[in-house]
Amino acid sequence: MVRRVFTETAFFDILLPADSRSLKQKRSYVRPIIAMLRKFEVSVAEVDHLQLHGRAGIGVAVVAADLAHVRRVIDTCENQMAGRPEIELLSVRRRLHGDDD
Repeated sequence: MVRRVFTETAFFDILLPADSRSLKQKRSYVRPIIAMLRKFEVSVAEVDHLQLHGRAGIGVAVVAADLAHVRRVIDTCENQMAGRPEIELLSVRRRLHGDDD
């Protein structure tokens, strides 16, 4: 039996509301986003724009034996991010890794 492992990652570059003028205010927007994404059983962290008040870079990763599952989970995360009215999703970068990488 051949066992397969797939990992898909996504990077979400987001613009925060204009009232995000301090790191404390930034955290008040980023923490609920990270908590929401964790509900999909992914690894997630703020990974870029750490010192900028109005921007955030959120990284997400999922690992599974089923390619369709990793795609579905990252698709769901992307849709959830795009649907958040308080932020603007500037860009999404996705990358899939398989056993042969």
